[in-house]
Amino acid sequence: MEVTLSDEAAAQLERLPKAVKLRIHGVVERLEKWPGVSGVKWLTADWAHHARVRTGDYRVIFRLLDDDELLVVRIADRRDAYAD
Repeated sequence: MEVTLSDEAAAQLERLPKAVKLRIHGVVERLEKWPGVSGVKWLTADWAHHARVRTGDYRVIFRLLDDDELLVVRIADRRDAYAD
């Protein structure tokens, strides 16, 4: 599975502390093994068709584009992850 970060997600990743970046990179590597990824929760309402994986207090929100591509749309602290 090819995992791509949106421009917004890439900018959010760059602003994170180094230790958190390393954890996020680990999550992205796990997502490359889709669909065999544990800890995924599918979202509802405004975030329908998106899913999230958590790592500590951070959430990686993504959606499937097709059978072989996954787009990470947001990387944020849990308090801010779902706000628009």
